[in-house]
Amino acid sequence: MRRAILNLVLIILAFAVQNSVFPLIPFLAATPNLLLILTFSFAFMGGQREGMLYGLLAGILLDLFYSGPFGFYTLFYVCAGYLNGICTEYYYEDYITLPLFLCVANELAYNFYIYVFRFLIRGRIRFLYYFRELMVPEIIFTVVATLFLYRLLLFLNRKLKAFESGRDTTLV
Repeated sequence: MRRAILNLVLIILAFAVQNSVFPLIPFLAATPNLLLILTFSFAFMGGQREGMLYGLLAGILLDLFYSGPFGFYTLFYVCAGYLNGICTEYYYEDYITLPLFLCVANELAYNFYIYVFRFLIRGRIRFLYYFRELMVPEIIFTVVATLFLYRLLLFLNRKLKAFESGRDTTLV
């Protein structure tokens, strides 16, 4: 129960920071996608069900606050949570290389999804411009944010597991 409440608070906080604080920072060319980081991190650490659940929450938040067809972001985030949850069975969560690879792959998929359904359908076919000016800066900032956030999320996940199992693990 504590895990669900903490993760819900993290998703709401990430949404607020991503959409209210980062756009106000003048030197950022793009904002890191914190909700995507949380979704693939929870999926990678918890499995497909957790990934889909937190993807659903993140997608609904985005759908509620942005215009367009309801379910547009939810569909992507649920699918991303499911696909990233598959990796939990095959890889060890301490290594940072797989989360960074997942971050780049998820960002590419997310931005391509946005490009196809928001721009290409309306006849805007300048993909190289979109890739160079929007996708690359967002991917770079999201990867840098993943370097910091993934370790924090992994630490919180381990503390919650230790607390739930009833044993106290203090750092010495």
